[in-house]
Amino acid sequence: MNSIWYFEDVNAFNLLCPHKFKEYKKCHTFDAYKKNDYVYFESDTAKKVYLIEKGKVKIGYYTEDGNEVIYAILTKGELFGEKAILGENTRKEFAQSVDNSTSICPISVDVMHSLMRDNQNFSLKIYKFLGLRFKKLERRLQLLLFKDIKTRFLEFLDELCEQYGHNCEQTGDKVIEHPYTQREIASLIGTSRPTLNSIMNELKESHVISFNRKEIRILKKSA
Repeated sequence: MNSIWYFEDVNAFNLLCPHKFKEYKKCHTFDAYKKNDYVYFESDTAKKVYLIEKGKVKIGYYTEDGNEVIYAILTKGELFGEKAILGENTRKEFAQSVDNSTSICPISVDVMHSLMRDNQNFSLKIYKFLGLRFKKLERRLQLLLFKDIKTRFLEFLDELCEQYGHNCEQTGDKVIEHPYTQREIASLIGTSRPTLNSIMNELKESHVISFNRKEIRILKKSA
């Protein structure tokens, strides 16, 4: 199964980074990762959560046959490894850099718990974040289990539109300037790249969308 998670238009890095709290500035650091570098592996001890300053990180696991299954591809401003906050002791997934210049802020669980104890508003935001993430995951799993690939892609576009979309005043189109490759989108909706490409071209020929490497347009329907 694949899924993608969002934080309801909130940049988690700006909200949660300890650098925003004076008492934690001295111990605040960033770690740099190249493409394919692992942040952590399955079965690693879960002692930290991570915020992405820049770059992309994929979250997934390997099946017994050695096949890779991607849960999510997260981008600038997003948080991962969050189950450690709730007491998870061992990682059940891996986290791997997708970009050549990924920068991540690691936060120890102890620091996170201290921030939550000392700041009720911060604590409420953390729990809201966790609740939204689990809700999104449940919705994505239902989508993958019960809907065909074209419907998965169209609903995925709706999710992308929420986070990356804006209206084009000249044409009335919805313009989605997104950070994902076609291969990544295919992984996230549970299909192959050739199948995704076929569906996107079909929708293009039907004047539903147009697209290039970094942009998808949901075309305004003619009256």
